[in-house]
Amino acid sequence: MRDYKLELEARVKWIQERLEDAHCSGIVYGNSGGKDSALVGILCKKACDNTVGIILPCASKRNFGEDMKDGLEVAEQFGIETRTIDLTETRQTLIDQIKKCNPNEMTDAAISNMAPRLRMTTLYTIGQSEGRLVAGTGNRDELYVGYYTKYGDGGTDFNPIADLTVGEVYEFLEYLDAPINIRTKAPSAGLFEGQTDEAEMGIKYADLDEFLLTGKTNPEAQEKIERMHARSEHKRIGIRLYGVN
Repeated sequence: MRDYKLELEARVKWIQERLEDAHCSGIVYGNSGGKDSALVGILCKKACDNTVGIILPCASKRNFGEDMKDGLEVAEQFGIETRTIDLTETRQTLIDQIKKCNPNEMTDAAISNMAPRLRMTTLYTIGQSEGRLVAGTGNRDELYVGYYTKYGDGGTDFNPIADLTVGEVYEFLEYLDAPINIRTKAPSAGLFEGQTDEAEMGIKYADLDEFLLTGKTNPEAQEKIERMHARSEHKRIGIRLYGVN
């Protein structure tokens, strides 16, 4: 197990260095009510008092219920400023406008990915307006298999938990005494009703953690992990520019 006392000190210092390098005075992040955003919010608040978490519900009932409640509980416990911006109407307006000029049916995946892209647009608008860096909330598991939205939650200024597996995120939250529900509910991006990360990926986080930490896991899960990693490589490389690469 990691030494989370030392981890906390090191990550706080690292975040402060990112702020100093960018000449920024604050941080903004999306407070989703999940484990990753909870840990990022706590770390950022400890590094910079001028940290604000934005709750960004978008169509899904869960966004307005359990997730919002949990996000507010974390923010209250750790003294994090919180704002709420409802993106539901914005998303529907965009869908309606696209339908007017798009002869093809919009896929479920395309519609689901609108929410994280609208959220990131919102966070960057606030960040640029208020001199804040946008903190990312993706863990090591998600980054490895590409379980995030390109130009959505994958686009941030810095990410203080990118090297932590899901199991390590939970251990860190336990060390920090984060609210129990954050540490026990099934991980979910909340993109649609009933969605859970493991069901959508078809992989258990325990298997993915094992693979990342040891290089192997059960054959079925390993084959799927390796396939997802290869298929999502485009998310982990820069944009290709003519004459450059």
